[in-house]
Amino acid sequence: MRNRILAIAAIAAAISTPIAAQAQSTVGVVRGGTVVVDDNEGIAVDQRPAFREYIVRERVPNYTIPDRVIVGGVLPETGVTYYDVPQTYGVTPYRYTVVNGQTVLVEPRSRRIVQVVE
Repeated sequence: MRNRILAIAAIAAAISTPIAAQAQSTVGVVRGGTVVVDDNEGIAVDQRPAFREYIVRERVPNYTIPDRVIVGGVLPETGVTYYDVPQTYGVTPYRYTVVNGQTVLVEPRSRRIVQVVE
């Protein structure tokens, strides 16, 4: 009986995990754990259009890499320049850059993509 309850609980958890992930704004996998960047940590939803305009105005160069640009991906150690996010778009510990035509927030130490700003 006890094994049956544990099996049912495990199945329920496995089924509900994708649903919980969809409820978050951005999810990335980091070495055995899940990192969730909500709108308070990254660029807020209402600030994204203005931030994209800022990127165009500043003429931030576009870097091309062979890999897909996804949350959790790691950018190359060399060849990419990272910029501070202006305080008008929220205080964040991340840096930004443009890779393969997409603006991304990056954790500076690991160069891991934490948000693709769309």
